Order: sequence, then structure tokens, then C-alpha cells
Amino acid sequence: MKAEAKPKKFISSDLVWAWLLVIACTVFRLWFSGRFLLVPDETNYWQWGRYLDWGYHDQAPLIGWLIRLSTAWLGENETAVRLSSVVSSLIVSVYSLWIAKRWFGDRAVFSVAVMSQSILLFQVGGLLATPDGIQAAAWAAACFHGARAYENGRWGQWLFTGFWFGVGMLAKFTMVLFAVSIFIYGLTSLRHRQRLMEIRPYVGFLLGLVMFSPVIWWNARHGWNSVRHVAFIGGANETRFFQPHFLGDFIASQAGLLTPIVFILVVSAWVHVVRHRFDDTHWTERYLWFASAPTILFFAVLSLHTRIYGNWPAAGYIAAILIVGHLYGPGGSSSAGARRSSGRRLWPWAIGLSYAVSALVLIQVVRPILPLPVSLDRISGETLGWDRLGQVVGRTVRTMPAPEKTFVFGLSYQVASELAFYVPSQPATVSINRWERPNVYDYWWNDADLMGWDGVGVTYDPVSHETRLNEVFERVDPPEEMVVYRKPALVGEKEDVEVKRFYIYKAYGFRGGLRWVPSDPRDIRSSSPFESAHPDREASDESMNLPIPPGQESGVQPQ
Repeated sequence: MKAEAKPKKFISSDLVWAWLLVIACTVFRLWFSGRFLLVPDETNYWQWGRYLDWGYHDQAPLIGWLIRLSTAWLGENETAVRLSSVVSSLIVSVYSLWIAKRWFGDRAVFSVAVMSQSILLFQVGGLLATPDGIQAAAWAAACFHGARAYENGRWGQWLFTGFWFGVGMLAKFTMVLFAVSIFIYGLTSLRHRQRLMEIRPYVGFLLGLVMFSPVIWWNARHGWNSVRHVAFIGGANETRFFQPHFLGDFIASQAGLLTPIVFILVVSAWVHVVRHRFDDTHWTERYLWFASAPTILFFAVLSLHTRIYGNWPAAGYIAAILIVGHLYGPGGSSSAGARRSSGRRLWPWAIGLSYAVSALVLIQVVRPILPLPVSLDRISGETLGWDRLGQVVGRTVRTMPAPEKTFVFGLSYQVASELAFYVPSQPATVSINRWERPNVYDYWWNDADLMGWDGVGVTYDPVSHETRLNEVFERVDPPEEMVVYRKPALVGEKEDVEVKRFYIYKAYGFRGGLRWVPSDPRDIRSSSPFESAHPDREASDESMNLPIPPGQESGVQPQ
């Protein structure tokens, strides 16, 4: 008797449409990444790529390494700088879909794809060159391999988990919250607690620490300055411990970045898992809860003490969106009663609003639609005018008495970094930090490198900054003013709108004073030994460790 033929397996339409959506969004991000100028933080990370090191003052170093790699391949342009974030968003999508496919089914794959590609937070993380996008990729990958490791206990899965944990730590220090969260999951899981009795998870964790060890070594050599910086922005210098008004700001920022309806669905999904699926039968939902909720709750509690920026807990929402898509998306695996829940009814509204908000913001980047007040128009404030400013500064340097002994400067790392990217020939630039705060430029420059040089600098303030410049230069000319406008919004505006003003100074005879001078000796940053950054080097052009064409050591080459 002839054996009955097995039915052929076909790829479901849900899978096809999910992958097509991810591919289409990735191609769009790659194209769109070159359509607007770099924002200040992006040019700062691009500068890291020019001064390669094992660590930096503000954050872990991986973003700088990757930008150096991509710009060496594609050239010094906006798309190359942002390539790591575009690729990272693709990695997040791939691993999210793999998780949904393996544990929740094809319909959940489509739901997760539709929601994840809609959210403004993920759109921004997939475009701007920041550590957040790279950390998100590591978080999603470690989340997948960690679940597999708890499921089958194999060496390979634990090692992959440790590897991606190491990548995340090299991207952003808050990746440590992932390791803590899934460890607590294992401790509290009757189904998987025995996995923590084996050596494999700890070897994987050790692999991640070994990958991160150069950053630890760098910090040990530099007075633990990154640790001090993280402690400062985490509120270590705050005299008042309980400041509940920051909690409202935090919740508002999360609702804004996710859109309010998606934020409601996330909270609803967490509550639903705790109430109905926190047992070992539904271990995947429980695992994803631990990979998401504790991170956001940690920052919510911290916001009772200090201001929390909206992007800090971003990676935690990756696992949360998986739960939301699984529970509330079309064809999800919830019970029939849950299908009529408020979460199911909110789903189409959440998707529609998310895509509408994301589209509106992305269009606003290249062509204003809404007549936002300048004080609220952060997009225009951070993206417009830098290319034109660079051209003006370049021409100004060439008018100086000795252009080859003229450096370009800002009074903040943001302005200095934008000038470094957009001034022709992309010269080395200087941030004079004396009155602001310590930053990464303190590792690259000493006063002795520039004593007696002239400078061309840019500020936002023509009064107090001019007074300050006279403290560090022998003479300063009155500034040249440059006004930056945005195009009129399509709705409600007929003329260009002034966004900001730059003041361009010619300064002569640098007298020293680059380094930050703390106003309060109790400031946790005040004991940071920046002078130890280059303890053995002599002041010289070669010590800058920056690939600049001959004749352009700090200024712009005369033309």
C-alpha cells in the first residue's frame, strides 16, 4: 500500500507580508538617512570615530567604532554616519520576528511587524546615529538567545546570549539591566531555575564581561570618568532625594515616543501577564515581561529623584511590543473573551495613530507641515543651518592673519562637533569647556597645544559669551551674525520663520583655559583627573591622533 504523501508546507501570507514590511521600512530608512543634516549628538559620535579609543567620557565606545568603519567604506556623509543605526533597526526587526514566529505563531509575526515599524521611538532609533539603536539590536538578539538558552540549555545559546550582552554593554551601559532582569526571571522560575545551577549561563556572562573589559580598563586609567558622568546624570549631585514632578515628565515622554495608545497597550499587556500568565505554563510571556517591565519600572522609580530622558529605557520596549502583538494583534493567541477586550478594540487605533505620528514627524524633518512655535520645534533647531554655517566659518578662517595657526571652536561639544563635520575639509575642532561641563574634548586637547593661536568660533549668545571669550583670548572682534530660517509650514505660515542665530567670532592670541572649572567643589565630576588623559605626551600636532591632511592640523587649509 502506497504511503500517504505528507502535505506540503507553505509560507503563510502573514510571514510574507511581515518580512516585506520590514524590508521596505529598512530600505526607506537607508534612503531617508541622507535627507537631513546630522544633529549635534550624531556629529559628536562621528568625532569619536576620528579619535578611536577604548572609552569616552559620555558613553560606551561602540557607536564611534562603527561610524569609523562605515565612513571609511562610504565616505564622510550623513548616510554613512547613520548606517549602524539603520542596520541595528533591521537586526531588532529580525530577532523580534524570530521570537514571535517561534513562540507565538505566524499571525503574531505580522502583528509585531506592523506595530514595531509604526512606533516613533523605533523610527528615531533606526535613523539617528546614537548608542540606543545599537543597544536595541543587542537587546533583541540577547532576548532571543536567552529564551532559547533557558528552553534547551545548550552551550551555543548561552554563548550567543553573552556575546550580544557584551555588544550591548559596548554600546550603552544600561545593557546591564537586561542581564539582571533575565537572571531574576531564572531565579523565580520553577521551570528554568535549574539552568542557573549549571556553569553555562555564567560562562556566557563572563564572555560579555571580557568583551567589555577594555572599557573598564580605560575608565580605571581615567579616574572612572564615565562612571562619574553616569552617576551625575543619574542624580548623584541632587540635594533633594524625592522630586515627584519628574515622574510626570517621564510618563509623558514615554507616551509621546510610543504614542499614548501604544503606551496604554504596553501597560495593559504587562498587567495582563502578571494577572493571568505569570505561571510556568506561559513562560515565554513571563520571560518577555522580565525583559521589558523591570527596565521601564527602574527608570520610573529613578524619575522620582532626577530627570530621565525619554530614550534611556527604549530597549525595554522591544519585548513589550512582542507581548502586545501576541495578546492584542489580529489573530492573537488570547482567549475568545480577551478578543473583545479593550486592548483588542484599541489595536487598530494604536496602529493608525502610530503611523500617522511617525509620518508627520518624518515629513516635518524635511518640510514643515505644522506651524510649531520655535521653542517646541526641536527638529528645526537641531538640523537646520549647520552646512551653511560651516561654509561661513571656513571662509572666515581664510581671512585670519595666519590661517594655518587658526583653530575652529565652539563653547560646547555640540557646536564644536557640528563645525568639525560641516566646515570644508572637516578640520579638527575644539570645545572650550571652561564655563559649561567636562566632555570628551578634554581628552583630545591641552592648553599647550594651542597657546598663542588664533581662533574662529561660534556661539549662540553675543553678550555673555563675548565676555567669556575675552578671558581666554588676548583680543576678540565683534561677531558676525548669521540667522537660520526654516521654510514656512504648509499650514498657517506664509513666510520663513527664524529658528536661531549664530554669532561667529574672530579671536586672537589664545591664552589658555580649555578645561572646565567647577563652580562647586562638591560636584561629583570635579575630581575627574582629566589631565591624566594623556599623562606622557608632549603638546604637538602629531599627538592629536587625527587623520588630517598636511597643512590642516587645526585650522582650514588656505585656498
